[in-house]
Amino acid sequence: MIKVGIVGGTGYTGVELLRLLALHPEVDLVAITSRGEAGTLVADMFPSLRGKVSLKFVDPKDAPLDRCDVVFFATPNGIAMQQTRQLLDAGVRVVDLAADFRIQDVGVWEKWYGMTHVAPDLVAEAVYGLPEVNREAIRHARLVANPGCYPTAVQLGLLPLIEAGCVDIDHLVADCKSGVSGAGRKAETHILFAEASDNFKAYAVAGHRHLPEIRQGFARAAGREVGLTFVPHLTPLIRGIHATLYARITREEDFQAIYERRFASEPFIDVLPPKSHPETRSVRASNTCRVALHRPQGGDTLVVLSVIDNLTKGAAGQAVQNMNLMFGLDECIGLSHVPVLP
Repeated sequence: MIKVGIVGGTGYTGVELLRLLALHPEVDLVAITSRGEAGTLVADMFPSLRGKVSLKFVDPKDAPLDRCDVVFFATPNGIAMQQTRQLLDAGVRVVDLAADFRIQDVGVWEKWYGMTHVAPDLVAEAVYGLPEVNREAIRHARLVANPGCYPTAVQLGLLPLIEAGCVDIDHLVADCKSGVSGAGRKAETHILFAEASDNFKAYAVAGHRHLPEIRQGFARAAGREVGLTFVPHLTPLIRGIHATLYARITREEDFQAIYERRFASEPFIDVLPPKSHPETRSVRASNTCRVALHRPQGGDTLVVLSVIDNLTKGAAGQAVQNMNLMFGLDECIGLSHVPVLP
């Protein structure tokens, strides 16, 4: 059994991790930390876990994290980088669901996240945890940087075209929509029911923290820098991301075949028939990304639709997928849930 610890178990990604790990046949949950809720039964805070998780939240200073095989950080940005070195030195493997180790250029990270990175040498070691790109490196990693939700949907949607070299990579566009759970489990005005319900708006148009992460992934695939316009929107959904992606064709190919070949062996990527319209509810609470390709009016622009659940494939599900790879398990174990409908 894999002994698992979770740092920061009271947020949406933390409880999603618990939902998935509680029924994972190879996992033994050892510790779930929270400073504010230490001593509280996890199931008292999250009744959905009643009968599945019997642990109490424990203060991080008292948690036996060094006795775990792997520790997940479901914490705000800036926490994991302060604690990861001690865990790695104790032989514990780490999966960080925040952004502390995602961006290889530490200066770029510090610019976008507004703080000094305290473990830049670990950034160089960290493996970016997008299994569809880095599967073999993840298997051997001590430290995995779990991708962001928008970067997962956008990269999975456009990488096949970039890798094939058949579109203009200087003028890519990602028009993305997210449910309010992407903002985290906290009290902020813009995600209150009366503010977010029956409303739709763009935000961070001048620049979103996920932009350099997406560009980094595309640059690795293309072998050079790419041009990307990324605009996120907040929608009156709880869960889900819908990415509408635009790329101008530079060389004629069988584009549907490119996607089908690229993802043929990927257990969590569903390439839909041409002209399909994937919906966020078709992936709700699952680790699946559904992708569909369009060519409006037979013109020179491809439109790719990519949908994921931001808390599952966009966060906790992908983290469990990475853990499975790190410990030599079938990567689908604990993740073969059918999406919830309605």
